[in-house]
Amino acid sequence: MRHLLLVFLIISTQIEAQNNDQKQINEIYNTALTNGSGYAWLNYLSNQIGGRLSGSLQAQKAVDYTKKILDSMGLDRVWLQPVRVPKWVRGTPEFAYIESDPGLTNNVPICALGGSVATPLGGIKAGVVEVQGIEGLKVLGKEKIQGKIVFFNKPMDPTNIDTYMSYSGSVDQRYAGATEAAKYGAVGVIVRSLNLRLDDFPHTGAMSYGDTPMESRIPAAAISTNGAELLSATLKLNPDINFFFRQNCKMLPDVDSYNVIGEIKGSTYPNEILVVGGHLDSWDLGDGSHDDGAGCVQSMEVLRLLKATGYKPKRTIRVVLFMNEENGLRGGTEYAEQASKNNEKHIFALESDAGGFTPRGFSFDCNQANFKQIESWKSLFEPYLVHLFVKGGSGADIGPLKNDNIVLAGLRPDSQRYFDHHHSANDTFAHVNKRELELGAASMASLIYLFDQYGIK
Repeated sequence: MRHLLLVFLIISTQIEAQNNDQKQINEIYNTALTNGSGYAWLNYLSNQIGGRLSGSLQAQKAVDYTKKILDSMGLDRVWLQPVRVPKWVRGTPEFAYIESDPGLTNNVPICALGGSVATPLGGIKAGVVEVQGIEGLKVLGKEKIQGKIVFFNKPMDPTNIDTYMSYSGSVDQRYAGATEAAKYGAVGVIVRSLNLRLDDFPHTGAMSYGDTPMESRIPAAAISTNGAELLSATLKLNPDINFFFRQNCKMLPDVDSYNVIGEIKGSTYPNEILVVGGHLDSWDLGDGSHDDGAGCVQSMEVLRLLKATGYKPKRTIRVVLFMNEENGLRGGTEYAEQASKNNEKHIFALESDAGGFTPRGFSFDCNQANFKQIESWKSLFEPYLVHLFVKGGSGADIGPLKNDNIVLAGLRPDSQRYFDHHHSANDTFAHVNKRELELGAASMASLIYLFDQYGIK
């Protein structure tokens, strides 16, 4: 009889806890959808400040603005964490054309890749060789590449439902294409934009020269997908065409910047820290609304939603707006280094850096015991059509926090439209849906709430 009573008490306690969780999560979603602030914050960040390339005046304005917002929220602590960041500037707009015959040209949209060197002052005009990825360089060999512009034209695979898989399958040509092509004597590289649709927006992104000496570095630019199609078709008709491009970008010395941090102190386990964040910097072509203004305002909104619903956290909940994810990851690295130096105990970190689209779920980097606990929460999210709970990656900025005693997670919105905007002039506030943004913030706040309630295994 005593055993049955004990079982009954355990079941009753579990049911009561689940009911409390349902009520709190419902309150979070209702508050986000009726009284959200993130969309207004993003409007200012995007339209009043604009693109926030690391080391720029706009990046500093974003630091000042988001700190002001956090200061106004009544948090227990708000501060700036210094970090040195690279400063690369684009310069005057890039220009390019295909020359099919002497004097017969077609202009095509290009943009310099982040970190690229400039062309000579008058630009570069040379013959073109097309390859389907880095592996194609070896096939052609130095004899066919020497003195030419290499055109990397490996498209993203449209058959992957998870478009990040498609991105991963093609991004090496952007990141390392110039380094590898230079080994074969190329004078420049043009890379097909990482975009699943055909349009006229070239997409930038980080590239690296590795340990290539400065005098051996060659300029690298992205060409729009429509431009890539035209260049490829023209080459098939006449392999002897020339390509011209001019860009004026350059790398300057590192400058001072900041991570922006705010926290609510835990009432029961203040030394256990839960982090939620996104990266405050962006590329300079658009206003960085999806990448990653959305993630920043959603992360700030998590703390606001918890306070607005009257929730008192057991553990310390911290929002971190990381600087320099796009071209250095210095903010995420510095945050992890300072956390280790200060012996801080981080048990959970959640990142939003996949756009402000409809939330589908989360991916987790954790052990099986923690993933089992996470799976037990799935029913709490199903009324909000959040179904995806998978083991996998989390986010670049929280990656340096990884150890055996932390769960890392990434918000996973619907990815079908993300690469239409990613790193391009098409990443603007007009392409962010208010309701989708708010649903993402509510999903994140709900997950933070659950980890605050139950901790990790």
